Amino acid sequence: MSDDGRVRCGWAVDAAGDSTLYRDYHDTEWGRPLRDSGALFERISLEAFQSGLSWLIILRKRENFRAAFDGFDAGAVAEYTDDDVERLMADAGIVRNRAKILATIANARAVSELDVDLGELLWSFAPEPRPRPADLAQVPAVTPESTAMAKELKRRGFKFVGPTTAYALMQATGMVDDHVASCWVPVA
Repeated sequence: MSDDGRVRCGWAVDAAGDSTLYRDYHDTEWGRPLRDSGALFERISLEAFQSGLSWLIILRKRENFRAAFDGFDAGAVAEYTDDDVERLMADAGIVRNRAKILATIANARAVSELDVDLGELLWSFAPEPRPRPADLAQVPAVTPESTAMAKELKRRGFKFVGPTTAYALMQATGMVDDHVASCWVPVA
């Protein structure tokens, strides 16, 4: 139980002392159904940048990412050039990983080439609703659905979208509800 009297998923209380940021994200955003293509492109991008890092690092830099990547406007990012890559590599406000920057640009281009809405594509992999897990130990890192999503995204030219990243995206955008059973957040 948190100091505000609410029971939350264990990861939502940050041991580093920045619990407000994690709490707000957990309480208002994580696991809430998100279908808007622009917002989903941002989430795909941030999940890719998070790969191998703490999600808290990404949350702390989120506004910087938004500014650096034109608000995650996929059309604008798809037009980025080598000069933009160098600009981003010099931006200390974001994670300066060339492979992840290039992946974000490639993913924007892939979005622009889709023959279907990004939200429709991603949500087509959402599994049937299931009961919330009793505890975090019951939360998988990969599922057949996230594996299928990753495979399809890669087929369409997306980068940094493996099955684990795809599952994290599914959790963050409400395609699955992995709030623990005792968590106060209402079922979406």
